[in-house]
Amino acid sequence: MYGFYNKLLKIDVTDNSFESIEITDELLREHMGGKGLASHLLMQFNPPGVDPLGPDNHLIFSVGPVAATRVWGSCRYGVFTKSPQTGFYAESYSGGTVAEYIDATGYDAIVFHGRSEELVWVEVSDDTVRFHSAEQLRGLDTYATEDRIKQWISANRPETSKCGVSVVGPAAENGVTFALIENDYWRSAGRTGAGAVLGAKNIKAIAFHGRQKAEVADPELVAAFARELSERSKTDNGVKAYKKLGTPMMVDVLNEARAFPTRYWSKGQSEHRENINATALHERCEVRPNACRKCFMACGRLSTVKSGKHQGLTVEGPEYETIYAFGGLCEVDNIEDILYLNDLCDRLGMDTITAGNLVGLAIEAVLQGRIELDLSYGDTEAIARLLQDIAYRQGYGDVLADGIKVAAEQWDMVDQAIHVKGLEPAGYDPRVLKGMGLAYGTSARGACHLRATFYKPEITGMSDPEKIQGKSEMFVEWEDRLTFFDTLILCRFYRDMYQWQELATMVKGVTGLDLSEQAMVAISRRITDNTRLFNIREGLTVEDDRLPKRFAREVLPESGRVISEENMTILLRNYYKTRGWDEEGIPVPKG
Repeated sequence: MYGFYNKLLKIDVTDNSFESIEITDELLREHMGGKGLASHLLMQFNPPGVDPLGPDNHLIFSVGPVAATRVWGSCRYGVFTKSPQTGFYAESYSGGTVAEYIDATGYDAIVFHGRSEELVWVEVSDDTVRFHSAEQLRGLDTYATEDRIKQWISANRPETSKCGVSVVGPAAENGVTFALIENDYWRSAGRTGAGAVLGAKNIKAIAFHGRQKAEVADPELVAAFARELSERSKTDNGVKAYKKLGTPMMVDVLNEARAFPTRYWSKGQSEHRENINATALHERCEVRPNACRKCFMACGRLSTVKSGKHQGLTVEGPEYETIYAFGGLCEVDNIEDILYLNDLCDRLGMDTITAGNLVGLAIEAVLQGRIELDLSYGDTEAIARLLQDIAYRQGYGDVLADGIKVAAEQWDMVDQAIHVKGLEPAGYDPRVLKGMGLAYGTSARGACHLRATFYKPEITGMSDPEKIQGKSEMFVEWEDRLTFFDTLILCRFYRDMYQWQELATMVKGVTGLDLSEQAMVAISRRITDNTRLFNIREGLTVEDDRLPKRFAREVLPESGRVISEENMTILLRNYYKTRGWDEEGIPVPKG
């Protein structure tokens, strides 16, 4: 099939072996690439009940068929495995430049298996796989590791000179369950602990390079499609907003909605939002818009602190989610300190959403006398010390490194800890945005905001946040389209520009398949069913789709809102029905 290589590479680091396996056109037509293909492979390769940090858990890098084409928003790759953070399905995506280097190796998916006796870094090219000792990289942060690998490739591979590198930091080496995989310094496959799985396999980094390029079905159609979208972007208000302000613009939006999680989920507005919003970032830092390859959004903020104790610190960020996690949940009251904590998490290789949530829980534990620690809301240096302790498993950090379920159990805070399936929510309070409650509950990977990005229709008034009836059906429509995004692996911020018709044009130009909206929806629903079945196999029940009880019991002071258990019951029941699942949330075989 056009747009694919019809090959996957399976690597076993236990004995430094690898093999190329054919992928049939039939399988690609049924699942496409990206999430569809990887989810199928994960179900096929992983033994039921496998230890997420054991050698038999597979970790899959996958790119979509559009990865090396002219399609805007396409330079992204996905990582898929069983999560050590939740015990369920794990997916995470990263932008930057690496996706094109993965694609150039000539494989649609690269599967890692086993565990190396020594710390290694793996070099994947279009002609072979090489295994290198990484003992000299042990303990290095993510930036230094990436620099070292790129320098080695430049010096030793004159035929290629450049490569894409995905790395882990000290957190992954030490088995922190929410460790991430990072590339291009600041781009991360951040959620669900894929970095911890790589670390458990004793892999410090992977370098990708090659000269392969899959043939597309209709290059002229793809080129015309890209040109047309580029012209549209020049007058698109969403594009202008992302380019001007980036995701930090959401700080004001969510505060106005009274849905900005603050003081570990006890409030919906921050009293110091003017010090942590997009305006503060752009006034107090030198900021330059920064884009992934093949992107005109340039939502990234390459930010350099102008003055103060962090003067000169440069980070691409902070993104909205990092601001919410530290500026909202932990009440850090200035943007410069949030940049500092962002940089620390990136270097250590930890997801900022989970990190901020765990610190918030720890602060509450201190205030309630459950643990003894010099830690309080807004104390940046104490927060930084705790982040270091988590990464190196020292003191109370050792407990937090095992994730929120473990910490909440040990500190008798099960009813206070905010998570679904062991994954903490992003910065959208479901007591105000009821559809986000459904999003957090039903996502296969836990409390996820990205599977349907349903905050968008609720914030903009497309869906009344308080309305329950009809919400599940609209949610499924959004989720289906964005699941198809993940089969191609497209950036979420193109969601308004890529409706079903644009996706059909893209698929036809790249793969040659002439798919109707109905056919694309069928592929998306097959993928959603597969991820659900994977989780059921790993022990998921309908109770795992429920929200933390605090959301039904604790009223947000600014709005008086809760999301009742009855609301959630209705939302879930209607969601299961719309998906064609039974009352227990189990997919019913089609046809």
